[in-house]
Amino acid sequence: MNPSQPNAISEHPGKRTSGARALQKGQQTKQIIIDAALGLAEQIGLEGLSIGALAEVTRMSKSGVFAHFGSREELQISVIREYYQRFSNEVFFPALNAPRGLPRVRTLFANWMKRVAIEIQSGCIFISGAVEFDDRPGPVRDALANSVQTWLAAMHRAVVQAKQEGHLVPDADEAQMAFEIHGLILALHYEARFLKSPGATARANTGFENILLRYGKPRIPGLPHC
Repeated sequence: MNPSQPNAISEHPGKRTSGARALQKGQQTKQIIIDAALGLAEQIGLEGLSIGALAEVTRMSKSGVFAHFGSREELQISVIREYYQRFSNEVFFPALNAPRGLPRVRTLFANWMKRVAIEIQSGCIFISGAVEFDDRPGPVRDALANSVQTWLAAMHRAVVQAKQEGHLVPDADEAQMAFEIHGLILALHYEARFLKSPGATARANTGFENILLRYGKPRIPGLPHC
């Protein structure tokens, strides 16, 4: 390299800095739109999202909102990704601090129940989205289904590990156990959010303990509870 010739990196430091700032501002604006869209989707569903409604909520122009996504479909997919990321941060990742086996399964369920306690008021995109897109093939349905399947696979994996750790009876059906845990959450949403049934949360917790009684190894007096 000829030392008398400035390289491309140092040629226009001012332009590089302003470009980075513009990119950061664009990302911040997009996140503001996604946050607003997620709030709307929890209330009116993914299908209710529109560029116009978001422009009104964020006090931006329709063209400004559109520029960050390009289509209503991409906006919906971005909301699903954001919801899944928040769900994972609240439910899945904290549970990894618990020991493998039933302690982790218990923590996953407890974290899931905390999330449901909020969603009883705000709504769950996984559930409302399933109603909206169950028979509508396409990228939005795919993104939604993939998110749910990834989470359920994580729960199933935790149950499998519990069996590997010797916390479950030898003939325990891991897939069935994970299915029943998921069923409790779905029932809780229906009972608590739709029917407003008192005691629904307590019943879900009791149901979980009953699942552990059926699939878990009997406790030995004097040993710690998994």
